[in-house]
Amino acid sequence: MLNRRAFVGLAAGTLAVAQKQSPSAPALLPREQFRHHIESFNRTFKEEVVNYIPDAGAWEWLSANIPFFSCPDAAIEELYYYRWWTYRKNIRQTPAGFLVTEFLKPVKHASEYNALSCALGHHIAEGRWLHDPRFLDGDVHFWLRTGEGGGMRKNLHQFSGWVASSLYDRFLADGRRDAMLPYLDALLADYAAWEQERLTASGLFWQRDVSDGMESSLSGGRKVKNLRPSINSYMFGNARAIAAIAAMAGKPALASEYQAKAARLKDLTQRQLWSTDAAFFETRLENGEFAPVRENIGYTPWYFDLPDDRGGNDRGGNDSASYEVAWKQLMDPQGFYAPFGPTTAERRDPKFLADDHDDCQWNGFSWPFATTITLRALANLLDHYPQSAITRADYFETFSIYTRSQHLKLEDGRVVPFIDEDLNPLTGEWTARAEKLRKKTFYGRGDHYNHSGYADLVITGLAGLRPRADNVVEVNPMLPAGKWEWFCLDRVPYHGRLLTIVWDQTGAKFKAGKGLRLLADGKEISRSATLNRLTGTLP
Repeated sequence: MLNRRAFVGLAAGTLAVAQKQSPSAPALLPREQFRHHIESFNRTFKEEVVNYIPDAGAWEWLSANIPFFSCPDAAIEELYYYRWWTYRKNIRQTPAGFLVTEFLKPVKHASEYNALSCALGHHIAEGRWLHDPRFLDGDVHFWLRTGEGGGMRKNLHQFSGWVASSLYDRFLADGRRDAMLPYLDALLADYAAWEQERLTASGLFWQRDVSDGMESSLSGGRKVKNLRPSINSYMFGNARAIAAIAAMAGKPALASEYQAKAARLKDLTQRQLWSTDAAFFETRLENGEFAPVRENIGYTPWYFDLPDDRGGNDRGGNDSASYEVAWKQLMDPQGFYAPFGPTTAERRDPKFLADDHDDCQWNGFSWPFATTITLRALANLLDHYPQSAITRADYFETFSIYTRSQHLKLEDGRVVPFIDEDLNPLTGEWTARAEKLRKKTFYGRGDHYNHSGYADLVITGLAGLRPRADNVVEVNPMLPAGKWEWFCLDRVPYHGRLLTIVWDQTGAKFKAGKGLRLLADGKEISRSATLNRLTGTLP
């Protein structure tokens, strides 16, 4: 816990980092107008665990660190700040450096410092948008450099993960080559370890559902060795990222080797894990047959742009031959659609939500971890796959349901922002919480659970910032036309600059002209009269 003097020094250092990045970037959104969100969260929730930044210093730290966001939807705006408030609570300083935790309270399956690797990819995706990089730098260093012999942590492989891919994604956002390249050897060791532990003769990777972080799934088990779309998509993303990093490091032979690994995984995933009968990416069991159920891990390949574009009915092709047909299940009430979904297993399955009083079930409950992956995968699909299976209106509805699900009804009747482990997709009740209350073992294990993402989805999805390696800024908002008259995402750290994305349909809200505008360091670099793809070059 920080004393007041130490915290003021930290906040000043954070602000100095942001100012060094861009000393002349005026804020379009006045920060003070959002302070009430943070003060409300501080009043509402008892501070039972105090990590590096206490609640008393939350506003000071957040105001210096996060991009600011405003929109007409009060629930989305409020939850955006709640999720940053929660992320901040989970930054922990340890003798091994900074760590971003998953649980605030101790859990038996964690290692020292309550460290778990399951949501590391989500932690990096969210944390890459902080102005001060030291906290995420510390988290990455913790996992890859503070293990035995100065290598990766042994429990990094307690769960499947996409650490190489997430580090490359971070580079696309911050442009800091020098912060990424030194980890190339560690990422190679990580990949080689996965090959030794999980690669099968088929060329695909196996995984138990519990080690995927998805225990009690309809397609898995704690002891079976199934070929799952999740881990194989992660490893494709990791191989492709390592190839890109190796090329940047001036190692073309290594880059070619990992390009070939990625290409092989892409081919095998499409040939062996795509079920033509179900028109879905499915788990293949130990006996070689498909698990007879669709699960939303079948959308994970699009998170990493794995599937080929095979045509689709919007271009005269056979819609049933297009991988994108799988997305029709997302909005189908017999598929994954639910009032507090999406679900993790299709609702038409007879074992959907079969309740065995396990508080970690993936047999149809809605998990924010999985929903985060699904929404980012969907944004990728809508951004650059020609298809007609699903629309931006569907994206916005799914995102709105995800927003609505992250709430809790208090004893006094108030409904407040809240994130826990998983929830009943039909009632919105937080499952693990309810089960522990029923068993009288409740201790708030999952309170403010940092196992998913939200801010990154707002930044790269709704507002549409598409990070890339070059000097071009690309924006393609997933917000459907006619939904909002305005929104603003302000002071986004990007390639050493501060970006602003602002949509003002009539020009009345911000009084700086109509349409979609893109600013870097307060200077306009591109504008469009409509809500569509926009590019501009950094000055």
